[in-house]
Amino acid sequence: MPRSKIAGIGKYVPANVVTNNDLTQYMDTNDEWIQERTGIKERRYAHRTEETTTTMAAEAAKIAIERAGTTAQEIDFIVFATLSPDYYFPGCGVMLQRALKMKEVGALDVRNQCSGFLYALSVADQFIKTGMYKNILVVGAEKHSFGLDMTTRGRNISVIFGDGAGAVVLQPTEKTDQGILSTHLHSDGESAEILAMYNPGTHANHWGAQNYADFDDAPIANMFMSHAMIDNAQNFPFMDGQSVFKKAVVKFPEVIHEALTANGYQSTDINMLIPHQANLRISQFVQAKLKLTDDQVYNNIQHYGNTTAASVPIALCEAWEKGKIKEGDLVCLAAFGSGFTWASALLKW
Repeated sequence: MPRSKIAGIGKYVPANVVTNNDLTQYMDTNDEWIQERTGIKERRYAHRTEETTTTMAAEAAKIAIERAGTTAQEIDFIVFATLSPDYYFPGCGVMLQRALKMKEVGALDVRNQCSGFLYALSVADQFIKTGMYKNILVVGAEKHSFGLDMTTRGRNISVIFGDGAGAVVLQPTEKTDQGILSTHLHSDGESAEILAMYNPGTHANHWGAQNYADFDDAPIANMFMSHAMIDNAQNFPFMDGQSVFKKAVVKFPEVIHEALTANGYQSTDINMLIPHQANLRISQFVQAKLKLTDDQVYNNIQHYGNTTAASVPIALCEAWEKGKIKEGDLVCLAAFGSGFTWASALLKW
């Protein structure tokens, strides 16, 4: 059975840089407060009307396809991870297929938030291994900026997130010292609501509703998105940051150790760890727990914020472009996020 390898990788981040000081125009915050809690100095925001999750994905995909030495017409499957699709439906997979003028290939959308890219990579890896497909485009892309509460009320969440896209092309390889060694996926929905965007949804506003009486006499169609939801700021994400942090610093190291153990390695063998860029403090905690040096971990949340499903491929691409990942290196990818879901992948570059 062949392994799958990352044959090409690309990233795209919007030109618009938004600093911590820029955010003080909208909310009561400051650069010191944001950096102390998250490590973030700036992030990128997509153009409100000219850039979408799909257009950013297309730019990253073009680079990955070119670097893989193939063409859009030779891609035979798409796996697209995002929590911020262009439309409620259809998903971004078909939008990307159209944007790149591909043939009529299959397109799968993955909704695993921060772990989305690793879940997508795992799915694509299986398709390559079984021989079903030969050139799979795996994408993580997010346009968070259009859905954030840019007020003091929402600052604990809004200062964290940014926009961008990353993509890889997976191809089979017969080399025994190259490719994805294993992927590891987990979930625990017991505390799903402590990091979630409740509305719009089909739960009839059970989660996040401030006043059920607002909806009792409303037409059923108005319960999907109502004036009451907007008035009560129920159409924005919710996060219990401390609870998320406590869970993440446990599950991150666990799933990394799982990947290493499955392949007979120890943390000291890692050449490069690419953690999902959730929070610099989480990454630093994981680094210390695994006893890794600064040269073994790549973080870029300082400049891009948390780009959720896009954060792993963006960081992986940037680390490779800077020469920090070389052929033969042992690379570990890991993520933790809403759901909760968490995942890891171990590969030989």
